[in-house]
Amino acid sequence: MTSRSLELLAWGRIGLGAASLATPGATSRAFGIAPAPEVGYLTRIYGARAIALGAAYLLGGTQERDRLHLLGLGVDLSDTVTGLTHVVRRDSSPRAMAMVTALTGSYAAVGALRAVRRHARRP
Repeated sequence: MTSRSLELLAWGRIGLGAASLATPGATSRAFGIAPAPEVGYLTRIYGARAIALGAAYLLGGTQERDRLHLLGLGVDLSDTVTGLTHVVRRDSSPRAMAMVTALTGSYAAVGALRAVRRHARRP
């Protein structure tokens, strides 16, 4: 897993974040979530967070990127566990939970793989 992969994830965060800020209703519908004022608010919060994480990573130096990678991994793991909790509870739309959990889970998987490989290279 190269740093290029993490750069692509950062750009993905920024793109999805920008869509979430600009068109929260369309973004939530794309994930199978019915738009509502509360959903729009939370979608925009997610969007701002995603842009901040992506931009910080891209603008950071090597040491900063290492820390930001771990921060992003923590966020992605938290989001994925939360999504899986809803899948198990069956208290939300199965399609929506599957989609958002797959998204955050894929980010978490890439981040975790990068962390494991980076740790294995250290003396």
